Amino acid sequence: MADTIKRLQAFEEAGADVLYALGLHDLATIRALCHSVTKPVNVVMGMPGATFDLAQLAEVGVKRVSVGSALARVTFGAFLAGAREMMDQGSFRFADMACGFAEIEVHFDACSAPVTADGLRL
Repeated sequence: MADTIKRLQAFEEAGADVLYALGLHDLATIRALCHSVTKPVNVVMGMPGATFDLAQLAEVGVKRVSVGSALARVTFGAFLAGAREMMDQGSFRFADMACGFAEIEVHFDACSAPVTADGLRL
């Protein structure tokens, strides 16, 4: 931990706007890290075993949270679960959890994106 703090303080002195430290697994460690620097600290969530919520992270001083590849890995996990169900059980119940295209479009606002003169969406 002392080495991590020293390294982040060096990044801070060099002008970093946000400080990252990987592998933080408990709130006490995250709190100590956040209080050892003056720049915002980013914590990566979405890794197995990381069970903190935004309120807990904010309480210990975290200013930014990223999820890295977590959402993509969740998607791949759902894909594999559906494929296994089809292969192992011959059923398609996985589709009950599928999101409809209308909901996807609402969240990504695909229909309201401006269209250029050649018909491309921006």
